Amino acid sequence: MFHIKRIARESIPAALEKAERYRLLGEPGLAESICLDILDADPQDAKAIIVLLLAITDQFGASSSGGVERARKLLPRLQNEYEKNYYAGIICEREGLSIFNQGMKGGQFAVYEWLTEAMEFFEKAEALRPPGNDDALLRWNTCARLIMSHQLEPINEKYIEPPLE
Repeated sequence: MFHIKRIARESIPAALEKAERYRLLGEPGLAESICLDILDADPQDAKAIIVLLLAITDQFGASSSGGVERARKLLPRLQNEYEKNYYAGIICEREGLSIFNQGMKGGQFAVYEWLTEAMEFFEKAEALRPPGNDDALLRWNTCARLIMSHQLEPINEKYIEPPLE
């Protein structure tokens, strides 16, 4: 079996730049691997945690590897409540967009649920945001526009347990 080689702490800034570049090039798996190496060298590196979370969400829909849960496991490692809520919203928004882009039959209801959950997290983040940071509002507006422009709605059916005879 292979043993993962550990990178030096002083190489973390350059490795982080590479991870961000790979994300921008549409190679989130490579970015994820680099972030794991960074976090092996420095488990508290806040930027690497965020880039890892985003790299995982970049892969939603491309694989069935439990990406939502893997991304959510990173939330407690974020630095403050603003970041925890903001990135929880990002996870929900991206899962909703992934389902939307797959065009699954009946998927519009799931998309609505994911996007409204994202909006709830963005509202919590909005209340905690630093001055001059409107990122949560921008994301909330994006979700709202997607819901309105595609007339997404919650599922109206409620499951009712049939009586036993």
